[in-house]
Amino acid sequence: MSNIKALPLLEPEVPEGVAPCCPPLTERPLTAEEAERTAAMFKALGDPVRLRLFSLVASHEGGEACVCDISDVGVSQPTVSHHLKKLKEAGLLSSERRGTWVYYRVEPSVMAAMGQMLTAAAPAA
Repeated sequence: MSNIKALPLLEPEVPEGVAPCCPPLTERPLTAEEAERTAAMFKALGDPVRLRLFSLVASHEGGEACVCDISDVGVSQPTVSHHLKKLKEAGLLSSERRGTWVYYRVEPSVMAAMGQMLTAAAPAA
């Protein structure tokens, strides 16, 4: 017999005061409004360049990145700006202008909400 113990499934922590986008997909069917909101987020991430930009911002030291630090993704600067705009419109990023540069950060609730939505509900005891 093996001495390996199964670890319990952990529910992702949602920061206090943050309303997640949607319940876990296994909890109940999404409402039309929840599906629209969720689809917009995943549609924005469905483009490889946008996904790379999102990843670059999310993983950047300090949790934010200057556009000057994330522009080298194999497309022109206007295209980078277009993709960053789409990520902002989907609610995935926020930005702040500081002098001539724009700094982007992942919205605090985004990662928790997406993680919670994709988490399987714990089996009934």
